[in-house]
Amino acid sequence: MEPIDAERARQLSLFRPLGYQRNSCGYCKSDNGSASYYASSVSVRPVHYEELVNRGWRRSGTLYYKQNLQRSCCPHYTMRLEASAYKPRRDQRKAINRWNKFVLGPEYIRRAAYLCPKTREEKKHRKCNFDLHDAVHAVEYSNVKRPTDPKTKRSLEPAHRFEVNLEGDTVSQAKFDLFRKYQTKVHKEDVSKWQTKDFKRFLCSGLKRSEPNGRDVQRRIGSWHQCYRLDGKLIAVAVLDLMPNGVSSVYIFRSYDPDYEQWEIGKLSAMREIAFAVEQGYQYYYMGYYIHSCQKMRYKGNFRPQYILDGELTAKLNTRPYVSLSRDRATTATSGTEANAADNAEAEAEINDEEVSLFALHMPGVLTVDEVKKLDLGSWPLLIHGSFVHMSDLVGWEKMPIDEPQSIKGIVAELAATLGPTVMKDSAVVLFD
Repeated sequence: MEPIDAERARQLSLFRPLGYQRNSCGYCKSDNGSASYYASSVSVRPVHYEELVNRGWRRSGTLYYKQNLQRSCCPHYTMRLEASAYKPRRDQRKAINRWNKFVLGPEYIRRAAYLCPKTREEKKHRKCNFDLHDAVHAVEYSNVKRPTDPKTKRSLEPAHRFEVNLEGDTVSQAKFDLFRKYQTKVHKEDVSKWQTKDFKRFLCSGLKRSEPNGRDVQRRIGSWHQCYRLDGKLIAVAVLDLMPNGVSSVYIFRSYDPDYEQWEIGKLSAMREIAFAVEQGYQYYYMGYYIHSCQKMRYKGNFRPQYILDGELTAKLNTRPYVSLSRDRATTATSGTEANAADNAEAEAEINDEEVSLFALHMPGVLTVDEVKKLDLGSWPLLIHGSFVHMSDLVGWEKMPIDEPQSIKGIVAELAATLGPTVMKDSAVVLFD
């Protein structure tokens, strides 16, 4: 095994395994109903995070987690939409049109129609076709037509100056104040719970940002803030993870002043992010997790076509919380019924999952112990006090049990099983620092 030089080290993502844990559920409020595998990191490359997202992972700041859907009260399903295939529904088109009319104002619309009249063909085309990209950008101040009004001898101005900018995931007082108001208004949290450092850890400690360089990076990647301003006032911030092939919606916090509540900013931001993905050449748009039992999540199912919410899966989610179509089909093929799958799940539910190896839980989307044994765990880099060694350099490594959750090899093996072979190949482990 060759030593790791500085160039190779820069290509590695670092992961600190935190292990499998049960926690309270923020949706159904059960005390220990949510079960996930956790890791932390301050250095994950966007290309690796994209692989993890496709394996069911998400992140909250520097905390990364993959839920055990089979053993959680409210299973979280990853939603992925092919951005170029998206077709807005009637209610979504209506939301954009209502917002655009509000921004422009009736006086501007009336005078602009007189001063900048559209041709008959343009009117007919607009009536019969909805262009998402034109709709989301039409009222941005830089795109609004401002002809000179002969009555006033001044430029015609819209009712409001609306601007949207993509900025780095940095802290500002305006962002923090808006976030804290949102948390207290929507989530009923004590204002003292959130300090600037907490906000930074949660929404400003993301993936490393990179601009296109024409070689390795073809488009922006990393963690960014899309900021919405109305008349100079910050009214919403959408936190986005930009990956090589996808735009992942992390979080959005917005003003809940009475003036803005009616405008469905969450729905508007999703459509804007889909349009952004298409315009910038990202193939996919990730809406975050979907929880079928959570009514507030149901709106996500209205953005189609989704990869998970086909008719077969939706129907089954109405009858049981966890559904794996591949497992159901495999069970049906071997036994002729899906009942065995439900019976097996009920039997496994009796296991105390915090006291056994992750491999004993048959967690969906995780490698089996036999699959992990085929990986070269011994050559996996381990970062200790700023220097890299290999796992096989640890005293007694070869004799350590791989399925013992308290042994170093067991801890490392569970991390490898959840990350998967692709990310493992270009990552390193942090254990003792």
